[in-house]
Amino acid sequence: MSTLQTEVIHELKVKPVIDAKEEIRRRVDFLKDYLVKHSFAKGYVLGISGGQDSTLASKLAQMAVDELNESSDTNTYQFIGVRLPYGVQFDEDDCQDAIDFVKPSKVLTVNIKDAVDASIASLEAAGVNLTDFLKGNEKARERMKAQYSIGGVHNCFVLGTDHAAEAVTGFFTKHGDGACDLIPLFGLNKRQGKALLKELGCPEHLYMKKPTADLEDDKPALPDEVALGVSYEDIDDYLEGKEVSTSSKDQIEQWYIKTRHKRNGAVSIFDDWWKK
Repeated sequence: MSTLQTEVIHELKVKPVIDAKEEIRRRVDFLKDYLVKHSFAKGYVLGISGGQDSTLASKLAQMAVDELNESSDTNTYQFIGVRLPYGVQFDEDDCQDAIDFVKPSKVLTVNIKDAVDASIASLEAAGVNLTDFLKGNEKARERMKAQYSIGGVHNCFVLGTDHAAEAVTGFFTKHGDGACDLIPLFGLNKRQGKALLKELGCPEHLYMKKPTADLEDDKPALPDEVALGVSYEDIDDYLEGKEVSTSSKDQIEQWYIKTRHKRNGAVSIFDDWWKK
């Protein structure tokens, strides 16, 4: 195993083997403890897209608030699942199936289309013309903005869905889906997330579907693996310390180095990481 692969695994805290039940318990307890230690907080907010990651993070959050409410015989805490379509979402049926599985305390729908289109128009009026790819980033940031507004109104923390297989490639929008208060899936790769959902009794089609960010109008439902140029199978193997093909290893490590700035906060004169 290369020095860089060892560094990546250490940074992203991936275990080569997990116990799904133990990981579920650890992460639910983490979410419970965080709320208890912040007396003003009343729960969590997360956008539900109908994919693997948001379904898993949402289920863990709902379990956490349910257990807290049961232990105190109150309904102090809630998990707010948010639908955030841009117009009409192509896999809305999956979103509804995810909601049925999670059973959020509350479900809100915020259609981001008007807000995103208004932002694009304002930029164009200033002479700034975004590519379709950058418009996708606008969508991601508008979704996170809406979640923080909802969180502010309800005194709830905003969850993120980032996990090791996304983090290593930087496959998230800076200050979009990469902005959040807690990341309950940190340390898991893609196949490990599937294992947790299977243990939780999630409908199989929600975690076996091809992952897509679905941010680009010109490339609707573009699979993550096509955008990245490497499969999640290889990414997961790499993160578990296994051997992968030279081409896959090179692609993963190029993404890791190129997107290092996305995994770190704002830079000051005292930081050295950016010099590497």
